[in-house]
Amino acid sequence: MSNKWLSGLLYALLSIGGVLMVLPFLWMLSTSLKSPSEVMVMPPKWLPAALNVTNYAKAWSMASFSQYLLNSVIVTVVSTIGELITTILAAFAFSRLRFYGRDLLFTILLGTMMVPGEVLLIPNYVTLSQLGWIDRYEALIVPWLASMFAIFLLRQYFLSIPVQLYYAARIDGSGDFKYLWNIMVPLAKPALVTVVLFKAIGSWNAFLWPLIVTNTKEMRTLPVGLTSFTTEAGTDYELLMAASAMIVVPMLLLYLVFERYLIEGISRGGLKG
Repeated sequence: MSNKWLSGLLYALLSIGGVLMVLPFLWMLSTSLKSPSEVMVMPPKWLPAALNVTNYAKAWSMASFSQYLLNSVIVTVVSTIGELITTILAAFAFSRLRFYGRDLLFTILLGTMMVPGEVLLIPNYVTLSQLGWIDRYEALIVPWLASMFAIFLLRQYFLSIPVQLYYAARIDGSGDFKYLWNIMVPLAKPALVTVVLFKAIGSWNAFLWPLIVTNTKEMRTLPVGLTSFTTEAGTDYELLMAASAMIVVPMLLLYLVFERYLIEGISRGGLKG
């Protein structure tokens, strides 16, 4: 009986936590469908009197959302593909290839994960400024073409694949790249999907870095474009929430579609160190 009560309490706590996590998202959707007079009413109203779907059309036309969307798609796709390539090659080198100082180099690179990203903002900005990349796609993409966290995650997954497959492939005359592409990559599909999801969501939602390295509306991404709804006269919260919903929904759908691979990739990535 005690185990049943404990399980029931656990599920109750998890359910409460899940509801608390979903509430802000539901409030965003509710606010995006309200009229301006309903947004600031006290006490707050969860459901609007009428569904103002036109808020989404207004939000799209009010700011240069088509340009913001194009920039976000370009940055997300290119940086995700670039990071996937560097992650696969580096993870394979650290898990299967043997070279002098491999473990020491990996430990040093792993230590960089403890450096806060905010500490690197100024050095990275100065470097890009000297290269003349400010307010260009290079500034939004190149600094994020590699991730030590992604390399670590994929390396751990590669280590869970039996090394006998590597030796058998070498005996059959297969080179390192052929073995990596034909055997390791297909077997590591859950981990690769996890890397892609983390990178795509991170790039899509990035705000601080695009805000720093872009100066014109033509180079702004969607999260930075949300600032268009805040002016000296105030904030149009219903339009801001409508724009936010349009930004959040694509990544939410992407996560729901590949959730199974994400869980498997993270769980199997920690099997062997």
